[in-house]
Amino acid sequence: MINTWALAALWVGLALAATLLAIWFKISTALTEIVVGTVAQLVAVAYFAQGGLLASTPWITFLAGTGAIVLTFLAGAELDPVVFKTKWRETLIIGLAGFFGPFLGCTAIAYYVLHWAIMPSWLCGVALSTTSVAVVYAVMLELGFNVTEYGKSILAACFINDIGTVVALGLIFSPFTIRTLIFVVVSVAVFVVLPFLTPRFFKKYGGRVSEIEAKYLLFLLFAMGGLALWAGSEAVLPAYMIGMVLAGTVGKDHSLIRRLRTLTFGLLTPFYFIRAGSFVLVPVLIAAPAVMLILFMAKSLTKAIAVYPAVRMHRYEGNSGAYYTLMMSTGLTFGTISALFGLNHNIIDQKQYSWIVGTVIASAVIPTMIANRFFMPRHLLPQALTSKKSEQTVQRQAAAEKV
Repeated sequence: MINTWALAALWVGLALAATLLAIWFKISTALTEIVVGTVAQLVAVAYFAQGGLLASTPWITFLAGTGAIVLTFLAGAELDPVVFKTKWRETLIIGLAGFFGPFLGCTAIAYYVLHWAIMPSWLCGVALSTTSVAVVYAVMLELGFNVTEYGKSILAACFINDIGTVVALGLIFSPFTIRTLIFVVVSVAVFVVLPFLTPRFFKKYGGRVSEIEAKYLLFLLFAMGGLALWAGSEAVLPAYMIGMVLAGTVGKDHSLIRRLRTLTFGLLTPFYFIRAGSFVLVPVLIAAPAVMLILFMAKSLTKAIAVYPAVRMHRYEGNSGAYYTLMMSTGLTFGTISALFGLNHNIIDQKQYSWIVGTVIASAVIPTMIANRFFMPRHLLPQALTSKKSEQTVQRQAAAEKV
């Protein structure tokens, strides 16, 4: 029998270790959680138990799924409607370039270079066409870019990119049924009603210790997520749309956003990121590293070739252009979802799944590390954060001089 509390302590301990590593190495916590999950699963299987971290345990699956949903909702809520309206052309061009480049390029590489069948190749193209809203939002939030026009533009472009991925997945692999039609109709109705209903509901019943706002939002996310799964779609898609349509309401309630962040980053997202890392079959990647290397280079190069000119077109030059492109090169949430969809529907096999997911996770870690280490546009950071860092630098220099 599984000791639930001991297993929970193990996972939270891994999250704590990942946070400390992020602080020491000055990188995003989301990335260290992915790496810690991969390494911990490998060590656990090798030295302790065949089940490893038991990532498929129902309550872990639920917490991880909830983390993905709420994090995606928060990312949508951070989209400034004003920025989205004023920069719709920019985000549309960059987002579509970020989708079509790797979608077509990775499909061609899988078919002509790796000699996969046509349907697995298309699935590979879909999975590697994504950006990671979860990773990008976590990085934007951690660095402070989420409150800047620059960071909001990146998140908006990521949204367009992932919409392309979801549409491609649905058109190529998912049959259009009456359930799909019901989901679309209900979703449109909900998205139209929410901006009018939510502020009135919060004004009348909000501001209480019972946190009715959080319960209201979680009900919406779970209900629409359940409807999406029933229709053959994915729960994170309506979560993103709900966040986006409520950006003018929930997004401006900074106290509510802070409380949701505490719940999300303190408890939920560590389970999501660590679980994502634990699914990588390292022995498969070690046995054929060339396949993953080819896929990673295909995703990175096709994304850069498509996105960077579009970014430069909108006058993002130097570090800001490179950082924008690298952020768009990440992948995780929709990439793993697409790969798992292909595995569950026998479109790809276990080895192909491991290569694709390994590539997706590598694309979440490597471009972000490179971007934050070498190309961070510090001049675009919020002024208060920049001033604080400058003050800390002066204090360290003064202390060094005294020594």
